[in-house]
Amino acid sequence: MSRIMKKIIAIIVLLASAESVFAQSTFKPGVGVNFTNISGTADDVSGNIGWQIGASIEFGKKLYFEPGLFYLTENAEASTIDNGVTTFTDAKFSGLRVPLTVGLNVLGNTESTFGLRVFGGSSAFLLTGVSDGLNKDDFNSPKWGVFAGAGIDLALFYLDWSYQWSVTNIQKSIDDIDFGKTNGIFLTAGLRF
Repeated sequence: MSRIMKKIIAIIVLLASAESVFAQSTFKPGVGVNFTNISGTADDVSGNIGWQIGASIEFGKKLYFEPGLFYLTENAEASTIDNGVTTFTDAKFSGLRVPLTVGLNVLGNTESTFGLRVFGGSSAFLLTGVSDGLNKDDFNSPKWGVFAGAGIDLALFYLDWSYQWSVTNIQKSIDDIDFGKTNGIFLTAGLRF
């Protein structure tokens, strides 16, 4: 079994164990995709699609608090032009995203068959790996962000959409390519127990 799969299983087991301790809670495992938008100083920096898997626990009924833990990847491509030669750098960042969410069930509550939620919060991204050709020590960890979003609950299923603004630069120093800050969209779907 790969290291990534072991980490994912450990995250889900840890959150499921914590959920069983609290009676007024909903366990929410989920998977999804993220779209990264990067603001850097390279000639052209563009974000690519990434993915995430993990779980969160929702505490409360109408007003709720929801900590989570997700393993995710963020992908980007930067190009620089030097003396007429274009150089491309693929950057893949993987790690643990820890969102802390406060939300409001606008329609329904955690026990309803149908619900509409709005939420916001902050997150930390703990970098565990970077793509070949990059040095993990050159990048900030944790990387901090704030986010806002909305979600729909339908029976046992949920779908969340959120937009995150990064408050931390990716790189510690910006000598060569400045990847800047990552803002992004997160789409997550999963089950509610």
